[in-house]
Amino acid sequence: MVKPGSGHLLVRLRARRGAFALDVGFETPGGITALFGPSGAGKSLTLRHLAGLERGSEGKVELAGRTLFDGDHGIDIPPRERGVGMVFQEYALFPHMSVAANIGYGLRELPRSEREPRVADLLERVGLAGYDGRRPESLSGGERQRVAVARALAPGPGLLLLDEPFGALDFRVRRGLRRELRTLHDATGVPMVLVTHSLAEVRELSDHLVLLDRGRVVGTGTTGALLADPPNAVAAELLDAEDLG
Repeated sequence: MVKPGSGHLLVRLRARRGAFALDVGFETPGGITALFGPSGAGKSLTLRHLAGLERGSEGKVELAGRTLFDGDHGIDIPPRERGVGMVFQEYALFPHMSVAANIGYGLRELPRSEREPRVADLLERVGLAGYDGRRPESLSGGERQRVAVARALAPGPGLLLLDEPFGALDFRVRRGLRRELRTLHDATGVPMVLVTHSLAEVRELSDHLVLLDRGRVVGTGTTGALLADPPNAVAAELLDAEDLG
């Protein structure tokens, strides 16, 4: 569980990938933050920098007062030590492992007496109680994504990053998983950052919104405030589209 108020995230990042320049800055107090914008805006690249999966950036990233990255002072905490979980669109499960083994992968150093109850609790939370012995190949797309979320939450991260987690799923499954993710967040208190190009996901899931376009932030604030009053013409145009895929 995450203590209330402990999810404050500060991001100041500048980086280049080929001809693309990323220059983003935003702060959120916790809750669920959506990074929304068209393809190529820099949403997934920002997420990968937060996770520590990208190098060569400048700036600063702080989570709950802890510095994860500071280019000026040579601080760059390795991904496994950041206390950050990540969920990808393509599930990224180990096909040869059971559901329980996938979820418990990040808990290998714990004794079985602690690991197994934790895995069982997460299976119940994501609606997969009784699935512990199944293999990923026997699961539907929605069930695989539930396993991926449970695995990311298992080590007790201070932040959960979700990169288009519903993009490969059909509309009905996406709606159900959005509701389940909101419920899971409210139950665990783990702050989340969600990359999406779906305005429906923004409306239904997010508390805070960061609008990205061409590697720049063009609007940031509470979701309700930005939807009601976009700060500029670019933000208004982005929010006028239901899907920016």
